[in-house]
Amino acid sequence: MTLVQDMKTIDPTKFSGALIGLAVGDSLGAGIEGINGFMEVREITERYTDDTAMMLGVAESLTECGRFDQEHLIRRFIEIYEKEPWRGYGSGPPKIFRMIGEGVQWRDLPDRLLYPGGSFGNGAAMRVAPVGLFCFNDMSVLRDIAYASSLPTHSNNQAREGAALLACAVSLALKDEESFIEQLMQFTGMDIYKEKLETILRLRHERDNRLKVIKELGNGIEAVNSVPTSIYSYFVSKDFEDSVAYSVSLGGDTDTIAAMTGAVSGARWGLSNIPLRWREKLENREYIEKLGLQLWSATYRVS
Repeated sequence: MTLVQDMKTIDPTKFSGALIGLAVGDSLGAGIEGINGFMEVREITERYTDDTAMMLGVAESLTECGRFDQEHLIRRFIEIYEKEPWRGYGSGPPKIFRMIGEGVQWRDLPDRLLYPGGSFGNGAAMRVAPVGLFCFNDMSVLRDIAYASSLPTHSNNQAREGAALLACAVSLALKDEESFIEQLMQFTGMDIYKEKLETILRLRHERDNRLKVIKELGNGIEAVNSVPTSIYSYFVSKDFEDSVAYSVSLGGDTDTIAAMTGAVSGARWGLSNIPLRWREKLENREYIEKLGLQLWSATYRVS
C-alpha cells in the first residue's frame, strides 16, 4: 500500500466510533423498519440486527488474518448466522449459506441462482465499513476488497459498487477530508451513483423536504436507493446524533440506512461524540469498542 497519511495521526477511537456508530444506527432503526411516515426516534432497541452481526464478521476476519481472506470471511459469515439465525436476515443469505454448506462454491456466485444477475440489495454495503477503515490509505485496494467482500451474497455490480462507495465514504470521513462528495464522485465509476451524488449536492439545503429527498435518493433495500441516502444523511447533518436520527426519520429500510449513516458519522466524529445514553444501552458495546481498537492495530501493522 502507498501510505498517504501517517497512521499515527488517526485516532484509534475513530475506528471504534465507526463500528459502534454502525451498531447504534442499526439498533436505532430496527424498531421502526417498514413503518410508514416520518418519525423522530431517539432511543435504541435492545438488540442489533444482521447488519451489525455481519459487519462484526468482516472486522473479525480482517483482524484475525491481518489481511483480506475470502475463504475465512465466508466461513465467519456462516458461523455467525448459524449461532444467531434470529438476527433478522433476509431470505437470501441463509439460502446461500446452506448452498455453500451443501457444496456450492462461492466462486460460482450462488446469489445468481436466486436472483437473475445477482442481488442488487444493500447487504454488502451494510457490512463493509471495516474495509473502509482497514484500507483507508489506498482507494484501489479498498475497491478490490469491497468488491470481493460482497461475494457470495451480492454479485450484482450495483451492489458491489454501492459497497465500495460506502467504504470510500467511511475512509474519507475517517480522515475528515474536504470536498467529500466531489471525492466520492471521482471514486465511483458507475453513472447511476455519480448522478445520485450530484443529487446530494443539489439537495444539500433541502433536508427538511423529506418527500423530495426520498423521491430522488430513495429509502429502499436496493444499494442504489440506500447507500446515497446514508451518505446524504451524514453530509447534511451537524453531528453524529443528528445524522442517524435524520436517516431514521426518512423511513423505509431504516436499520440498514441508519447503520451505514452511523458508520460514516462514527468514523468522522469518533466514539466520544456518540451519545452516551446510546452507547450504554448497546448490546455487546465493550466487545465492539475493543474490536475497533484491534482493527486499528491490524491496520497499523499493515500500513
